Amino acid sequence: MGTATPEKFRLFRRSSWGEWKQVADILRQETVGGMLLLIGAVVALVWANSPWSGAYESMRELTIGPHALHLDLSISEWAADGLLAIFFFVVGLELKREFVAGDLRDPRRAAVPVVAALGGVVMPAAIYTVINLGDPSALRGWAIPTATDIAFAVAVLAVIGRFLPSALRMFLLTLAVVDDLVAILIIAVFYTDELSVMPLLLALVPLGLFTLLVQRRVRSWWVLIPLGVVAWALVHASGVHATVAGVLLGFAVPALRRRGERVGLAEHFEHRWRPVSSGVAVPIFALLAAGVAFGGLDGLGRALADPVALGIVAGLFLGKAIGIFGATYLMGKFTKAELDGDIAWVDVFGLAVLGGIGFTVSLLVGDLSFGAGTERDEHVKLAVLTGSVISALVATVILRLRNRVYRQVHEKETRDADADGIPDVYEEDYDPDADPGRPTGGDTGNGSGPPVGEAADEPSGQETETRRGT
Repeated sequence: MGTATPEKFRLFRRSSWGEWKQVADILRQETVGGMLLLIGAVVALVWANSPWSGAYESMRELTIGPHALHLDLSISEWAADGLLAIFFFVVGLELKREFVAGDLRDPRRAAVPVVAALGGVVMPAAIYTVINLGDPSALRGWAIPTATDIAFAVAVLAVIGRFLPSALRMFLLTLAVVDDLVAILIIAVFYTDELSVMPLLLALVPLGLFTLLVQRRVRSWWVLIPLGVVAWALVHASGVHATVAGVLLGFAVPALRRRGERVGLAEHFEHRWRPVSSGVAVPIFALLAAGVAFGGLDGLGRALADPVALGIVAGLFLGKAIGIFGATYLMGKFTKAELDGDIAWVDVFGLAVLGGIGFTVSLLVGDLSFGAGTERDEHVKLAVLTGSVISALVATVILRLRNRVYRQVHEKETRDADADGIPDVYEEDYDPDADPGRPTGGDTGNGSGPPVGEAADEPSGQETETRRGT
């Protein structure tokens, strides 16, 4: 008897049913958050270009907070340093869950969005740097076009790609989350001008207590939130951007289930805090950060002629598309992987172009690069908006061309002939070797075993997280 040839690894293979249910819930919340973000940005732009623009600037510059604790910040600084810490806390939770308890614990599946995200960071930064080589002061903004705004992108996707295959939606979500993690690392390393070691060391105390409590499954908000706030304040006082504290707190939360738990603690916190992040924190940040006076068409033209603005627009539109698509394509070639039968390379390219929608983190890095309220900061805002709009429009054209194919895939992915609540395709395509995120023994997540996509209970009752450090 001959030895069977192992099946090639497929790029954008359909996820497990449990993982897709989790991602679908995230995408619904991000869609609503993206719509609120757009509303906040539009209100800011209209307000900043209205006869009441003075009131807008006065609101942004209003300072509140205790000076003794170095927290006498303007409203706009509270939004950038405080509210976005909530956003990055959710990012940390999501990354922890995906790579510890989700489908991406399979290194082969994780490698694709991670490599694509890195390509989508390196190429925009390279394009921006080449355009601004002649101006050393402009080079400080090299990281501005490196971030994809997941809420903005998903909101656009909700309008133009409602039938996009589930694997592509998961790819976009994971890519953007990894992208955000890289962005926060860049902020911590390259945008920390003065470092105070003592507050940073002191921040380890509340962070350690928070970690100890969540590992023991303490969920009391009146204990955890004060510890998180103290950790955030100390990181802010150290000179490291305070949003780094949000990611660290998110990573501290265990993702695997303990005996008797229906969901892991990271997933529980994610469900609680994602609506706050996407529905409150990010839209308010957009309202306070996106307001920029155009100064008419002439002023807009002069702003976009600035090499900094040109680098941002080119980085977002061209850099993201080339970096994400190129890295994914090379990943497939080097690993000799094949595209899933429902996906074509043009779909990947359309999604890569959509990745050029940069907003929240791009505006944050712009403030850190040139200073809030400066002339170049205004140019950054216009460039980020312009690059994002161009990317959204071009991605719309590309993805709409394949809408008929997407409808057919959507019908296949949602058909449930036996009416058991699980689409038939997730039962027909089950392969325990290729899909480790789905439990064996015929369980489909209908109550006869542990929920799909979650770790099984430990026989001894000991926490899996405690032994593995997760």
